Amino acid sequence: MDYKTPVEDMLFALKYGAEADRLPDWDDDLARDIITQSGRFVDRSIAPLDPLADISPPVLIDNRVRVAPELVAAVREFTKSGWLGLAIPEAFGGQGLPGVLTSAVLEMLGGACVNFLMLVACPEAAMRLILDQANEDQKRRFIPGIISGEYSTTIVLSEPQAGSDISLIATKAHQDDDGVWHLTGNKVFTSNADHDLTPNILHCVLARTGDADSGARGLSLFLCPAVSTDGQRNTIRIDRIEDKMGLHACPTCQVFFDGAVAEIVGAPGEGLMRMFTMMNAMRIDVAAQGTGLCQVAAQRSRGYAAGRRQGRALQPDQREAGAVPINRHGDVRRGLLTQTAWVEGLRSMLYRCAVDIELGHKPALVELMTPVCKVLATDAAVECANIAIQIHGGYGYIKEYRVEQILRDARIGRIFEGANGLHATNLVTRTLTAKDGASARAFEQDCEEAILAAQPQGATGMAGALSEGLVAWRASKEAVARQSDPGFVAYPFMEMTGLLALGMAWSRLQKNADKSPNPERISTTATFVRDWMLPETKSLSERITSAEENLTISEKAFQA
Repeated sequence: MDYKTPVEDMLFALKYGAEADRLPDWDDDLARDIITQSGRFVDRSIAPLDPLADISPPVLIDNRVRVAPELVAAVREFTKSGWLGLAIPEAFGGQGLPGVLTSAVLEMLGGACVNFLMLVACPEAAMRLILDQANEDQKRRFIPGIISGEYSTTIVLSEPQAGSDISLIATKAHQDDDGVWHLTGNKVFTSNADHDLTPNILHCVLARTGDADSGARGLSLFLCPAVSTDGQRNTIRIDRIEDKMGLHACPTCQVFFDGAVAEIVGAPGEGLMRMFTMMNAMRIDVAAQGTGLCQVAAQRSRGYAAGRRQGRALQPDQREAGAVPINRHGDVRRGLLTQTAWVEGLRSMLYRCAVDIELGHKPALVELMTPVCKVLATDAAVECANIAIQIHGGYGYIKEYRVEQILRDARIGRIFEGANGLHATNLVTRTLTAKDGASARAFEQDCEEAILAAQPQGATGMAGALSEGLVAWRASKEAVARQSDPGFVAYPFMEMTGLLALGMAWSRLQKNADKSPNPERISTTATFVRDWMLPETKSLSERITSAEENLTISEKAFQA
């Protein structure tokens, strides 16, 4: 069962979840045209590639990476059709459309063939980096080439000794007598570090310009093309393609820079600050990827559960002779509802965050919600894949039914673009207290506004459930602030924050259920979120508040 773009659901989320018409240049008719046309392209040209991508790993021939030819052709068709650079200004060859439409297209690709998404997602983030941080000459030289398909891009951060802690980066940048920068060092886990999808690749690299003890302050950002303007290959070498659990078609490489010529973005020592533009963009893109994976898991689960007949219905009014479709069974219905709750709610959260980013009116809220969207979507993708396997039973464990692949492909989302545990730790140690707690106040205000707008009102309605969740969140925030080491409870706090944000998203969808393509599904799922998922905020809060008194963790407990 190939992925099918849920066009009407996406348009509903854009209008009533994200309230995209807050954007000054928003056009509902244009958005419908973009979503419809891109959906047709994805369903026709990309979704059928998913099984092939899983069994078509790239190969290394003479230190050059070769990708499956079907994927090479599809990437070139995607680029030629104009889907790359939707939100880039027309002056650089883009279409100047709202950025939330890019998030929607990336969501489609994540559901249709996440391997394909991995081949085309990084250029979107790289262009945002160059637009925001590079000089005018760099913008003019590189952005049109990325949109046209002359360049692909990478984000080159990790090293064998430097994963989440980028202050340990050792790759060195030095200037020669002519003022030209050269990079020397070893990078790992670099997606698309080499391939034959495009004639050239622009590497976005963090390297050290300060001394060995300068930490993150000594890092600078460089643009390093694989092929120089004179047509000569830069001194960049690929010695290994990683053999991974999932994302089999995407080349994840070890990269060696051996004096490679590069150009600096900004001034020495500004690398981390400037790279944050691309890192945050990639986190929103990974949230779109996770949402797409939730969608395809839900689609395959619904299709299978409607056709698979097993057992007798327990409801007196639904009993009939013979076996019934398994979607009549309560345990299966709970799984289907959970998948729907995640995919529809995450889509609304993702799109709303993308709109807020573009408006620029709520930077403190965006700072909190960007990692929350990334963590929640990638966690949910794993859960939805697990549910899909369980609903399929033994067939879910067999490759032919195409749900075990979702789990393998989804699992890396919790690790790359900032491990989810690191985002959770940053939330409780930095984001909540930065700028005198501006992000925490913005989140509380957003929740209060959702409570006032929620339907129905009252203690038993969505407003009441959100109010109880907010009380639990505030109590947990205060408990976290009192703890000398809040890292132990960081993840439960992140989960609580995500659940509360999910509830807010569903309160907006529920209020407009009658305008959705499936009002009954929206109303039923909103009730499920209210009565089944939001109450978990209280149990999470109990764990967090009790931890400061009851948990003392000794290092000796973990010694071999």
